[in-house]
Amino acid sequence: MEFDIGSFSSAGGKEKNEDTVLVLRKAHGLAAVVADGLGAHGGGEIASASAAAAIRGALPETGYTDTSALSACFQAANKAVLANQKPGVAMKSTAVLLAIEREKAVFAHVGDSRGYCFRAGKLSGQTMDHSASQLAVLRGTITADQIRFHESRSRLLRALGADEAAHEEILPLPAPLPGDAYLLCSDGFWEYVTEPEMEADLAKSRSASAWLSYMLSRAGARLQAEHDNLSAIAVLCNTANA
Repeated sequence: MEFDIGSFSSAGGKEKNEDTVLVLRKAHGLAAVVADGLGAHGGGEIASASAAAAIRGALPETGYTDTSALSACFQAANKAVLANQKPGVAMKSTAVLLAIEREKAVFAHVGDSRGYCFRAGKLSGQTMDHSASQLAVLRGTITADQIRFHESRSRLLRALGADEAAHEEILPLPAPLPGDAYLLCSDGFWEYVTEPEMEADLAKSRSASAWLSYMLSRAGARLQAEHDNLSAIAVLCNTANA
């Protein structure tokens, strides 16, 4: 399988960008990470960068879609964030990872940075936020569409650096096929682009970069003052090769 990849990261309306994006070409596939440092705790840019660096260092050259390998990556990321904490700077980070190897694809994540999978142009799977607003959806008090505007949307139930363990969630995906697409993004991105809009923009895109550009145009028209950092990685699966 060959992959067309596009990425974007911006400070948005903030003074500094506390997001980190990482793309690794691996044997027989790829790994991609979006990490979002939590600015309210201080040191968000250090938290996301250290988490991504730890994942890079812990990810093996093969077998990186295995649950044990992904769990080890997130435990390493959690330890890296904890090691950088100090009094008054309780830094934390979210992270979402896409790993594709031969006929396997998987998301692993902590927090509210999201992973989306599209097949035949339609959304076929996505990660579930570890947040108070997602919990409200599960309890039936709000709908999934209402997360973007919910008063507790930013209150996370899991994050790297919040506990001695990472508490990552792993979501196996269908074996990748030509035409499949994946999107990883921080909450500052998906907050301004709905899932039907992601599908519509994918349908008119011939490249991952074009897909991102269409979605960013939508986000740009809606951004409010002091809006959050926004980052994304788009992946399109092309024809299989030998």
